[in-house]
Amino acid sequence: MRLRIALNLKSVSYEFLQETYGTKSELLLKSNPVHKKMPVLIHADKPVCESNIIVQYIDEAWSSYGPSILPSQPYDRAIARFWAAYVDDKWFIALRSILTARGEEEKKAAIAEVEERTDHLEKAFIECSNGKPFFNGDHIGYLDIALGSFLGWWKVVELDANHILLDETKTPSLFKWAERFCIEPAVKSLMPETTKLAEFARKLFPKP
Repeated sequence: MRLRIALNLKSVSYEFLQETYGTKSELLLKSNPVHKKMPVLIHADKPVCESNIIVQYIDEAWSSYGPSILPSQPYDRAIARFWAAYVDDKWFIALRSILTARGEEEKKAAIAEVEERTDHLEKAFIECSNGKPFFNGDHIGYLDIALGSFLGWWKVVELDANHILLDETKTPSLFKWAERFCIEPAVKSLMPETTKLAEFARKLFPKP
């Protein structure tokens, strides 16, 4: 989803090839022989792997197209990369642990951890956005894409846990940001249906 948002922002046309869950095509294995997983961008017959790396590649390869995805200043780029790594390595791992929790006590602990890490992201948004609509300022950028691509999962986990994780009272800035992100033209058509994503989650994380 991340690279498709980036391509949409740059108004770059592309062909989307969907992999079948549980199988790996010859093209995928050939294009990403190291990790053997999606996503992969094939540009000029050369594969680029890993979603955040692909987004950066798109920003550089089509630098004259559309808005810049990464911030213009080196420090701001470093901060955006730091928080994008935090989203993948810390925040989403905690969110996913709610789905795999065994028993109520483990689930409560996982929820508390997600709320703590979401609070860090609330503060990061306030600092990065400088009062503007997105982490990147006036338009969607690198960190917006990194976190926004998980908004569908956020809803799925809330349903599974029967608990509000993106709270308008506790994290008002993130709550409003999420609403704006989902209706952006580059994003709107790509947001997954919650019911379908929930079905996929049950396959991916079967209950014990």
